[in-house]
Amino acid sequence: MAEIVRMPKMSDTMEEGVIAVWHKKVGDKVESGELMAEIETDKATMDYESYNEGTVLYLGAEEGEAVQINGILAIVGEKGEDYKALLNESSENGSDDNEEKPAEAKKADAEAIDTSNIKAEVVRMPKMSDTMEEGVISAWHKKVGDTVESGELMAEIETDKATMEYESYNDGTVLYLGAKEGESVAVNGVLAIVGEKGADFETLLKTESQIESEAEPAKEEPTKASPKQETSEPKKEESAAPTQTNKGRIKASPLAKRLAQEKGINISEVKGSGDGGRIIKRDVEDFVPAKAEQTKSAAPAQKSSTPAVELPKIVGEESFEELRVSQMRKTIAKRLAESKFTAPHFYLTMEINMDKAIEARASMNEVSPVKISFNDMVIKAAAAALRKHPQVNSSWLGDKIRINHHIHIGVAVAVEEGLLVPVVRFADNKPLSHIAAEVKQLGAKAKNKELQPAEWEGNTFTISNLGMFGIEEFTAIINPPDACIMAVGGIKQTAIVKDGELTIGNIMKVTMSCDHRVVDGAVGSAFLQTFKSLLEDPVRLLV
Repeated sequence: MAEIVRMPKMSDTMEEGVIAVWHKKVGDKVESGELMAEIETDKATMDYESYNEGTVLYLGAEEGEAVQINGILAIVGEKGEDYKALLNESSENGSDDNEEKPAEAKKADAEAIDTSNIKAEVVRMPKMSDTMEEGVISAWHKKVGDTVESGELMAEIETDKATMEYESYNDGTVLYLGAKEGESVAVNGVLAIVGEKGADFETLLKTESQIESEAEPAKEEPTKASPKQETSEPKKEESAAPTQTNKGRIKASPLAKRLAQEKGINISEVKGSGDGGRIIKRDVEDFVPAKAEQTKSAAPAQKSSTPAVELPKIVGEESFEELRVSQMRKTIAKRLAESKFTAPHFYLTMEINMDKAIEARASMNEVSPVKISFNDMVIKAAAAALRKHPQVNSSWLGDKIRINHHIHIGVAVAVEEGLLVPVVRFADNKPLSHIAAEVKQLGAKAKNKELQPAEWEGNTFTISNLGMFGIEEFTAIINPPDACIMAVGGIKQTAIVKDGELTIGNIMKVTMSCDHRVVDGAVGSAFLQTFKSLLEDPVRLLV
């Protein structure tokens, strides 16, 4: 019997997974424990092993597409088994049901038309981007009378951002197409009707037109109350007239509208060359404003007493690149935005003399099996200071504050797609050489996207070090669930006063961001004083 395979939650912050690679395709046999796919989460690309046995009947997404947690990843069952009933049940129980109910209510209010016996379905224009309001039919790959199957390419649709392929979710015969090539269809508007050959699709269209007619009077009223506009602008924009509908809406493709907005062009001044006077991309690119033309023609007639300055012609082309937001970047954006706008941040900055730390590091590296960095010394010093100031090693839980007795230091690591924070566990109990080796190992895993959940979860305090990039001082956003994060700058030689004399010293600045709901200024300051004393006398780190 066929079963739905759902997207598992592979990390504590995961909301959706992107199919990086399918190792099985429809028709392949799969056994329990066999590798089925590689799934990109917000933190790593992980292998998904099947828990089912049978034949792959359906795949819920293509490579590169995202599937929500508990969304349909695949359907596995016996070869030839009808799995479509499972898909229908899943869609009825999902969010689509909430969107269809208002339409059904409108149908009942408009007129009780019985469409239950009509074996056909309305195919609606999908929302293919977050800003999409309508789609233009770039090309139809099916015409009325053609047979279409689920998953088959039906049309190419131009949105405000790209031209995308639309694959059918229905099986049957194309009974009706809602627009011609070059025409637009609003989001949720009738794109097509698919069903049994000879089905009464006109009744479905009648129902749709009744729903639309209820909303139209409210939209038309404001245009009736503006007769002055018709008299005050007689034939002023004769070239733009063909691009307007009888309701005053400009007939232009979403891409043309977007391009006009970027170029600062009034779309109503552009003459459309598309179907029915529709403004398309080429019209905007070729458009020359009327004022500019007048200026060019009038320029020879106006003679100036001073010679005109001819500026050199600069040839350039505007261009940009849009990248798909990775799951990691989505999670970073969400978590840090929540942290910044929910946790009241305040910042404490302190200068630390690193002269003795430089000498101690040189001595330790003569005997250490692993090269110890200044960042390793910062981790060790922070862990020792947290042991003396446990309130800094805490978390805000809404109705209570958790003070952690264990010390797990998160170390921010820059990777190609964003930032990962592997965790050095029980850092206060580990010698510097151990911390150095572990940080190097975790950093390599993070950059290769090989970290496991146990290696990035459970931090109680976080350190972000940009000193190696030449940054002297910066502030960081608290990494939940921590109450504090320490931003570490680079070591810089500067003039200092020592024993009443001016001399050269090696200074490092650190800034600690604190959640004021948990840590007060005095508590944070006391922690930094202890941290400073440990680095300025690093022998204490070894005791």
